[in-house]
Amino acid sequence: MQEKRDLSSATVETGKGRSRINKKITHGYHSVEGKQPHPMEDYVYAQFKQVDGNELGLFAVFDGHLSQEVPDYLRSHLFDNIINQHDFWSEPEEAIRRAYEFTDSTIINKAIKKRKGGSTAVTAILINCEKLVVANVGDSRAVLCRDGVAKQLSVDHEPNKERKVIEEKGGFVTEYPGDCARVDGSLAMTRSFGDRRLKEHISSEPDVLVETVDDDTEFLILASDGVWKVMSNQEAVDCVKDTEDPRSAAKKIIKEAVEKKSRDDISCIVVRFQ
Repeated sequence: MQEKRDLSSATVETGKGRSRINKKITHGYHSVEGKQPHPMEDYVYAQFKQVDGNELGLFAVFDGHLSQEVPDYLRSHLFDNIINQHDFWSEPEEAIRRAYEFTDSTIINKAIKKRKGGSTAVTAILINCEKLVVANVGDSRAVLCRDGVAKQLSVDHEPNKERKVIEEKGGFVTEYPGDCARVDGSLAMTRSFGDRRLKEHISSEPDVLVETVDDDTEFLILASDGVWKVMSNQEAVDCVKDTEDPRSAAKKIIKEAVEKKSRDDISCIVVRFQ
């Protein structure tokens, strides 16, 4: 079940769903607009889908910067581009990498009329409730709770971590007092979709990780950096480890982040495996 927002006025998006083949596996999500002087730029995708006799759980958070168009395009097209790769079922990691590159090229070259801005992405694909494939660009994050312990499945693509790569491409990294490190004095990440004017120095190549869902796998959190700026991975896990309803868990994480003075747009998906 998904409750869509009216972009012109609404500030909240929320919804929930359940696997058809394993009724124990459920998901819920929630988004709230931050206290920044721009419209809501977070977009969420969360649903179970039946494809070629298999079930896919498709979950993603897209956190736009200077753009609603790029994250909106990703929500509408990225998963289709991944699933339509010829080797998705046999080599999902390579299919995802190729689909990320293809989608970014489409955005850069023709899909988005406004050429400025871009978006992070963190995607999680649950294949037949058994295998979890997580990919990301940017600083939206995926965190798995297994036996009570938080494990980060994504990589925060921060400028200082990839400074050498940026400089080898002819770019530079600035770090002024009171501000985070930025590529070419502008972007606070080294990988993203869009950001056409910086594309010579950054990339849309995702980090991809595969996890097997076992009896100790409790839940997965996907969230934009509005959460991770003020909460550690373990704090987020501990916040909702006793909350059975995943949508309530997503709301609880956001509430905690807001209470910790996060001013950013915040989106959160929780997938419970037991």
